[in-house]
Amino acid sequence: MEKYSALGFVSLNQTQKRMLMYLKMHGAQPAAVLAGEMGLTNEGARQHLMRMMEEGWISSESQSKGVGRPIILYQITAAGFGLFPDAHAELTLQLLTSVKALFGQEGLDRLIQSREQETLKQYQSGVEGMGRLEDRLDYLVSIRSAEGYMAEWYQDGDLYFLVENHCPICAAATRCQGFCQAELQNFRQTLGEGVKVERVEHIVQGARRCAYQITTLDK
Repeated sequence: MEKYSALGFVSLNQTQKRMLMYLKMHGAQPAAVLAGEMGLTNEGARQHLMRMMEEGWISSESQSKGVGRPIILYQITAAGFGLFPDAHAELTLQLLTSVKALFGQEGLDRLIQSREQETLKQYQSGVEGMGRLEDRLDYLVSIRSAEGYMAEWYQDGDLYFLVENHCPICAAATRCQGFCQAELQNFRQTLGEGVKVERVEHIVQGARRCAYQITTLDK
């Protein structure tokens, strides 16, 4: 099953779902790039984009780069981001509110800590015996993508970046920052003592994605 097939927006056809997924993964893009990725003519791509703009899923902006005509970039709107699932958001928020009301902030912190420990146990088991950082990143990308985070990694010189293009628990993470801190600690422990992991982009702070910069300490 293709990864965009789970996006059940009835008003979008498969090409438009693929476009929306590409914008989710790569950020704002011109029509020509989307046309090339979708195997369409520029005019064909623009027709799909116009329909999605009419329905409010994407917007466009003009960007000037030196001499020449401005470039039109297309990006997902807040309504478009809402089409991607936030795993049981309302129920999760209700449960967090109830836990805090019944057991206080300490009880909520203990709940998050318990979740962190179980997740870390699973991650560390998955990377057991892996010596190479690249192998550990491959594993993290695989398991985080399976959990709905649309993860990927890449290397830029001596730096590595772990990127998550979606947060399926965004509502909970926005309400309680402990989830984000716990995930950062899990990444640090899973990737090992030989690296430094820092979050450099954060969805709940308004970024398009969460991104983690990974530096090997022996460089």
